[in-house]
Amino acid sequence: MKKVILFSLLILTVSFDSPKEDAYDVGEWFKFRIHYGFVNAGYATLEVKDAIVNNKKTFHVVGKGYTTGMSRFFFKVDDLYESYIDKDSGNPYQFVRKINEGGYTKNQEGFFNQGANRVLVRDYKHKSEKTFVVPKNTQDILSAFYYLRNYPSIDKINPGETIAIDMFFDDETTKFKLKFIGRQDITTKFGTVSCMIFKPYVQSGRVFKEQESLTVWISDDNNRLPVRIKADLAVGSIKADLEAFKGLNNPFKIKK
Repeated sequence: MKKVILFSLLILTVSFDSPKEDAYDVGEWFKFRIHYGFVNAGYATLEVKDAIVNNKKTFHVVGKGYTTGMSRFFFKVDDLYESYIDKDSGNPYQFVRKINEGGYTKNQEGFFNQGANRVLVRDYKHKSEKTFVVPKNTQDILSAFYYLRNYPSIDKINPGETIAIDMFFDDETTKFKLKFIGRQDITTKFGTVSCMIFKPYVQSGRVFKEQESLTVWISDDNNRLPVRIKADLAVGSIKADLEAFKGLNNPFKIKK
């Protein structure tokens, strides 16, 4: 299970800052190459589309994660995450989670009633449904990524300070917290990129070495694009690097 958390980790930690312009729009797509130690374990993609939900215009964001090569032979992963996000508030209307991770499967769909602070979760695998009470402005795992990219005033945060949002995942609401570390220029396949560095808080023990085992590098421009993610696991480590992108809403700043 340690290897297959790679896509969930990517979604959870992907981007956390607030430009004056919108960080993303319909047509944005990017791809990550994921390594487990020295092994090329797989890829993850995220794409923004248009959709109509309840007669309202929404962003339909689609995330996919999958293993490749020998990693797929030893541990097959095919994950699909979707979220329908209100274009004005940034809050989700609906999410989809279909995963197959080495035979461990989930097939769920969630429907948010933000006015009533409720989310109805339909579990198609177990043929059940349940309604949960959630705090105002609660995000799902995928919408949280996009919500945080436009989070207000985060560009003024000081090193050591944290931000937090409510996120619904696995039938419960948790406080997803991020600590800002500072800024750094890193070398990528595209050139040198100025980044903001964050450490999302995670639960230490079974999977992670400690609470601050994740490090995320976010482009320090108006895209707030994830550039690199590293996770120190209880056994081994995962690294994800930006492999390709298109349709960005703002210029991607690269130092010469």
